[in-house]
This record gives sequence, structure tokens and C-alpha cells, in this order.
Amino acid sequence: MARSVIGLDIGTKSVRAVEVERGRGAPTLLRYAEAPVPMGAIRDGEVIEPDGVVDALRQIWVAGRFSHRDVILGVGNQRVMVRSLELPWMPAPQIRASLPFQVEGTLPVAVEDALLDYYPTAEYQGPSGRTMQGLLVAATRDTVQSNLSAAESAGLRPLMVDLNGFALLRAQTLGELAQRTVALVDIGACITNIVIAERGMPRLVRTLPSGGQDATDAVASAMSVSVPEAEAIKRQVGVGFAVAPELQHAAEIINQVTQSLVESIRNTLVYYSSNNPGGAAELVVLTGGGSYLAGLGQYLSSASRMPVTMGDLLTSINVSNPAQLAPLQGAESTLAVALGLALAVAA
Repeated sequence: MARSVIGLDIGTKSVRAVEVERGRGAPTLLRYAEAPVPMGAIRDGEVIEPDGVVDALRQIWVAGRFSHRDVILGVGNQRVMVRSLELPWMPAPQIRASLPFQVEGTLPVAVEDALLDYYPTAEYQGPSGRTMQGLLVAATRDTVQSNLSAAESAGLRPLMVDLNGFALLRAQTLGELAQRTVALVDIGACITNIVIAERGMPRLVRTLPSGGQDATDAVASAMSVSVPEAEAIKRQVGVGFAVAPELQHAAEIINQVTQSLVESIRNTLVYYSSNNPGGAAELVVLTGGGSYLAGLGQYLSSASRMPVTMGDLLTSINVSNPAQLAPLQGAESTLAVALGLALAVAA
């Protein structure tokens, strides 16, 4: 059996790690742990105040009793660009070596300041010969470096950095979704990742700079209450429900902020559909902490005119007893990114 792999998801409000082992059959989730990080320590997916993040990482390694310290680290925010790119066919090592020359002058940052990768999705015989279709991933080095430094300061050994969107895809397409065209939407605290996949292949990856925390912060500001109180009000009110008069103002705020997020998601689905006639996504699958807002799924379904369901990550993997997932009951989809990061190598 192959050595286990640990995926590390550094989110806005917490850090999560998942250890996965793969032998014959389905992958096995061996261990899991998460811990909160101080408010403001992570902003837009980047570590801003490392001390609190380092402490949280050390805490989860003790709590989770992980078997080693090698990790696959996720990255994904507005400063990571993902776009379609066609290239002449060549072996993968040559593709990566040639990327700086292929994309020079086309990026919003200098090539030497970017980390580049290429995810091939198809190939065909074109006028100039064998041609590859795929997704170019370009991240500014400082976007990645702050998170790498925090992990290393906690005594961890990052083996590679992977895109959160690709991790989300792997976590969700172990089962029957691998045969369908689906929109995977992971709503975090301040970042929402959208991946549209056709038969397990990513066709569009988009990151939105908003998430569930936006509504919480808006309620806290408008009602002059603490952030924990605002979060409790948000969970009580939900979106689209009738509420008591004293909660009406909060409901209006939550509806307004949520509408903006839902419209951004819907616009992404419409953009993809208009550029892929006959190939539109047939189902939206929600994951992430922000997806548990009551009424959000129904609202998104109505706005997009598509069926919406919550992601079920645990039907296609085995879960060992030491994993201790009981604290996650009812919110298992928050594991999506960390699980998918571990599957990058475990698969």
C-alpha cells in the first residue's frame, strides 16, 4: 500500500488537514483535524499574520496525530489566474519548461514573478499537427510564499502546491459525478471556488472574492453586534424565509449580500453555457462552510434554473475509526479542498 498523503487547506477562518491512503479499491481517510485561526490572520487566501496560523497548524498536528509532516498545500484566490491555453503537443516535463516562453507578455505580472503550471484536458490533430488543450495556472510567487512560509514555520514540509479548484474536482468526482457535466461550487468564508467539469475534466475554473463571511460582517456592522452574534443571527435567519419583525432588518441585509454572491455564481454558469452550446452543466454541487446557510441552495436553484445539491464526499471513500469525523457531522463538505489535495498524489 502506498504511503499516505496529507492535504492542507489554509482557509480564512480555520486550517484543515486530511490524511489519505490509497491501496486497492477506494481511498481511505485516515486522519483529520482542524483549528480556528485568529480573525484577520488570513486575508483573501493569503497568510497576513503568520504567528496565529503557525500556532493553529501546530495544534492540528498534535490533535490529529498525523503520521508524518509532508503536505500538499492548496492555493486559490483572485491572484491565481486560470485560463484556457492550446499548445503544441509535447511531454509534460517539456510543457512545464516551455511555459515561461509560451505565455511571456500575456500575463498581468512578469513571468519571473509567477509560478506556472499546465493541466492538459484534451488533444486533437490541428493544422499545425498534434495539439493539446488545457488550463494554464499562473500564481504570483508572493501569493504562494506566505502560505508556504507559515507551513514550514510550523515544522511541516510542503511537497507541492496545488490549485484548490483542482482539489475540489478530485474530491467530488470519485463517484458517479465523474460521468456528468457538473458545476462544483465551494463557498468558503471569503472565497468561493467554482469548477465546471465535463466527465471529470475541468473546463472552467473561477475564483470569486466573496463568501459566507460577507453576510456575517454586514449584519455585525449594521446591527452593531459582535461577529459571533452576527453569525448566530445569520444562521437563525437564513435566506428567503419569513422572520419575526425584530429580525427583519437582518434578513434584508443577508438577502442583499447573498443575492450578490448568487448572481456571481449564476453569471459564471451562464458564461460557460453560452460558450459551450449543448454542453451546459446539468447540476450544481455545493460544498464549504458557507453552503450551509439555510435556503441558499433553493435560492441558487431558482436563480440558475438548475438542480442544486449538497456534496456528499464520504460515499466514495472509506473512513477509518481514528479519523474522528464526529465533530463534522452535518458539515462534512467542509473537507472538500483538504481531501482533494490529499488525493492529488494518493490517487
